[in-house]
Amino acid sequence: PQLRRAIEECKRVILALPEHSERQKDAVVRLIHLRLKLQELKDPAEDEPNIRVVLEHRFYKEKSKSVKQMCDKCSTIIWGLIQTWYTCTGGSGTPPPCLWSPHPLTDTHLCPPGCYYRCHSKCLPLVSRPCVRAQVSHQAEYQLSICPESGLDSQDYRCAECRAPISLRGVPSEARQCDYTGLYYCSSCHWNDLAVVPARAIHNWDFEPRKVSRCSMRYLALMVSRPVLKLREINPLLFNYVEELVEIR
Repeated sequence: PQLRRAIEECKRVILALPEHSERQKDAVVRLIHLRLKLQELKDPAEDEPNIRVVLEHRFYKEKSKSVKQMCDKCSTIIWGLIQTWYTCTGGSGTPPPCLWSPHPLTDTHLCPPGCYYRCHSKCLPLVSRPCVRAQVSHQAEYQLSICPESGLDSQDYRCAECRAPISLRGVPSEARQCDYTGLYYCSSCHWNDLAVVPARAIHNWDFEPRKVSRCSMRYLALMVSRPVLKLREINPLLFNYVEELVEIR
């Protein structure tokens, strides 16, 4: 209670001080420290298991304290210094460059064994998105229709992943369309990540990165090295227009 009162008092002081003044900046820094202290009390650094398995994710406890990450579940910052957090790696180590490549279809790195879903320890029980690594293992194929939209009403005006209420007007939450699946997601499940969409590449030879959901972004990254597109069967006409393809064939 004392910390909460101090935080409220600090907010009032910040609003009362001249904008961009040194005193206001100092007060903002103090507010951050107070909030971190409150978070520390809510999320004590107790002993946590090194491995947690949730919905086919293999979560490994992170040792890094200095890297600032965002939690995939609650969309807030993970403060590594005072919070325990996990990453789905299927092993240990940092994600290779292919996971974040702006052009995953042309990247040649091997794919990581995990989906690199990151979250606070306290958010683990709330995770609702299954690991896309399992989908890649069991059903390694792309959606080959370009943005196959069926309408927000077909989703009952709810996020395709977490089922939170969404609308195009942004009330109560903004509906964001994934260019890969054509479905609509809330801002917690769709961070406006950009990825090359396979359907646009093979039908239109269009490699312009488009906005996709978090789940789609990770699926596309994990699929990057899998030779699953039989281009001559899917779109043989491309060979009449793209000189490089003729040369490769």
